[in-house]
Amino acid sequence: MARMAMLGLAAMAAEIGGGSGAQAAPANLPAGLDPENTLLMDLKDGRVVIQMRSDLAPKHVARIKELVRKKFYDGLTFHRVIAGFMAQGGDPEGTGRGGSGVNIPAEFSAEPHERGTVSMARARDPNSADSQFFICFDRTPHLDRQYTVWGKVVEGMAYVGMIKRGREPDGQVANPDKIIRMQVAADVK
Repeated sequence: MARMAMLGLAAMAAEIGGGSGAQAAPANLPAGLDPENTLLMDLKDGRVVIQMRSDLAPKHVARIKELVRKKFYDGLTFHRVIAGFMAQGGDPEGTGRGGSGVNIPAEFSAEPHERGTVSMARARDPNSADSQFFICFDRTPHLDRQYTVWGKVVEGMAYVGMIKRGREPDGQVANPDKIIRMQVAADVK
C-alpha cells in the first residue's frame, strides 16, 4: 500500500513538474528514483543512470547538479581508467590537474566504495574535491571514509565497464572516451 502511495505521489509530481520549470522525468527512469537527484550520463556505448545521494553529501550533490546544468561535463574525458579499480573524469584539462575552480569541503561517510559507487577525486587535502569524480569497477575498501561518496550507478554499469582503459600503472588514457552529455533527469523534456 505504501509503495502504491509513493508511486501515486511520484506520478503527480511528474505531472505537476514542480514550480522550477522542471519537466517530467524520462519515462524509462528506473522506479523509485527522484528525478531531481538522478543523473543521466550518456557515453559512446549507452546511458548510465546515477542516483545522487544528497543524504550523504549534500554540498557535493548540489555542486555536481550546478555543474551539470551548466553543461560543464559535456565532452569531458575519462582521463584515468584503471582495470579492476575505477574510471575518473570531470577534468576540463584532461590531465588530472584541472577543475571548475571551486573546492568542496569533505563529506566523508560510512558508505562503502563498491562496484558502481560514484565518489569525488581529490588531492592530498581532504577538502580539495572540485569537479573530478570516479566510478568504482569493484569493491575498494581502502577508499572508504577517505573520499566523498555522492552517488551510485543504478543502471548502465555495463557501459561504464566499456570505458577505454589506461596504461599501467597510472591509468592515464591515450585518446580517452568522453562523457557525451550529462543531465539531471528532472531537466529532461
